[in-house]
Amino acid sequence: MPATPNRPRRSSRAATVLLACLLSACASLSPQPLAETSGWSLHGQNLAGQRHAPQTQITPDNVGQLELKWAWSSGITATYQTTPVVVDGVMYVSLPGSHVAAIDARRGTELWRHRHVPRGGKLCCGPANRGVAVEGDTVYVGTVDGRLIALDRASGALRWDVTVADYAGAKEATGQLDREDALSKVGATGETGVGIGAAPIVHQGRVFIGINGVGYGLHPDQGLAVVGVAGRYGRPGLMAAFDARSGQRLWQFDITGPGWEGDYRPTTPDGLPLNRDLAAERAAAPAARESWRYGGGSIYASPVIDEAQGMLIFGTGNPSPQMADSSRPGDNRHTSSLVALELATGRLRWAHQQIPHDRWGYDVASPPVLVEARGPQGERIPALAQASKLGWVYVHDRRDGRPLLRSEAFVPQRNLFTPPQPGEGVVVAPGIAGGANWSPSSWDPVRELFFVGALHLPTRYTAHTVQRPDGSVLRYASAQDTPERGGTLSAIDLGAGGRLRWQLKTAEPLIGGVLSTASGLLFSGIGGGEFAAFDSRDGRKLWSHRATAGVNAPPVSFMLDGRQHIAVAAGGNALFGLAQGDVLLVFALPETASR
Repeated sequence: MPATPNRPRRSSRAATVLLACLLSACASLSPQPLAETSGWSLHGQNLAGQRHAPQTQITPDNVGQLELKWAWSSGITATYQTTPVVVDGVMYVSLPGSHVAAIDARRGTELWRHRHVPRGGKLCCGPANRGVAVEGDTVYVGTVDGRLIALDRASGALRWDVTVADYAGAKEATGQLDREDALSKVGATGETGVGIGAAPIVHQGRVFIGINGVGYGLHPDQGLAVVGVAGRYGRPGLMAAFDARSGQRLWQFDITGPGWEGDYRPTTPDGLPLNRDLAAERAAAPAARESWRYGGGSIYASPVIDEAQGMLIFGTGNPSPQMADSSRPGDNRHTSSLVALELATGRLRWAHQQIPHDRWGYDVASPPVLVEARGPQGERIPALAQASKLGWVYVHDRRDGRPLLRSEAFVPQRNLFTPPQPGEGVVVAPGIAGGANWSPSSWDPVRELFFVGALHLPTRYTAHTVQRPDGSVLRYASAQDTPERGGTLSAIDLGAGGRLRWQLKTAEPLIGGVLSTASGLLFSGIGGGEFAAFDSRDGRKLWSHRATAGVNAPPVSFMLDGRQHIAVAAGGNALFGLAQGDVLLVFALPETASR
């Protein structure tokens, strides 16, 4: 049964004042226990999602010798976002379309493949999948059509297959738009629906997974264009727990529910004005009491687990309808939020909404990372850091969600929180893609650096009103990309109040994720097909490899036969115009240099 949403405590503005004194004076932030030092057994590298490899064989001094050990082609050319999972010398990867392959990590030869067959028709959200979970003798994957599948780890044979959520889609069409709107003359590549892109996480016999697509809007086949149409369609997002052996659903938390109107907040929690017409929203509320039933709140990234607090923590997406907000008055609570649930029951512990009544598609998409802070008196504070689409890293006390810190901006910002405008619209940065999108960050607990790959893609938001032949009125909002294009790779010093330690500006948007290592390296894709290593202290590029497709997936590190390996998928990203391919790349030092 769905858990009953509890009202999260309100954070005072005083609590959200940037507590630079807290984390600058404290500065020691220590790591969570590592899941495994030899492989990469969890999607986020450990339960805390830190993506900081403990291996030190590859260093700033020898990384220039790194060479390609093997490359494996899947035969499926499409957008790749997978994180390889490496256990006992076998690499498990999800492929576009939710297929799964097991690969010999020594030789790069395929051991088995599970071919997923979706049920029904058109997918809501494209074919990309972000990874699998491996626990014991089983591999788990969420699918593009909203299912959770368990496979035999040795053979790939299907063990069980359950539906997480089913929803046919909004059946929107670009043809209903204003005839003068250029977007009315193209087809659509996606629409509101249900899918699963995030990797599941397994803990103590439970598999945790959430759905996406429920606030997706209509995606015309033209760059990064998105259309949100006012109305009643969609459904609440959800996070659910399943028995790892049987697939039985144990609990479900619906992201939106009664009371989602909230407090009609005029500002973000850190005091930035949202430019809302609160009087009009309150007047519209009686006719929109059921709008929470279509409320959205997708989950785009794997959650993290705080074992000490017994909590599952994750981010949620924008409310539905996307951007076109007239049919959903109120704060639309628990959308565009950080949410913490009780592991055993799914009961809400706390929720912190980054953007009440989100009109810009500012999902909390990049996964949170668990860190530890020390307070002014030396006390330890269990905390989390999250790189937002807004362009700041937020740090919270993870016991109750209380804000502790907001970093310096890691992307340019302008016209932030200006609503969609009629006519020529308004250009807002960060745009609908962020900031930090779904790409995971990494955290170096010794150097106290939080690494973020981000996008600079300002968006033109336009409000439209169309008089239909039957006399009814269609209200919608569109978001379209602008000629500005780039990205940033940033090291943010949380021990120094969230200041930028260094930043690299790139010609292409950075989408995919980063990997830091204990030896002082940072790995990331940095453009159409370049995969590179940087000195994590100052951002100097030390090595790079030119791939045949965009490197737009998170890299990993693992030890095998006494040698450290770096693995990453090079399959590009169609949405951002980055060349597509089908290759998994594995690098290592020459054998003589590894001794």
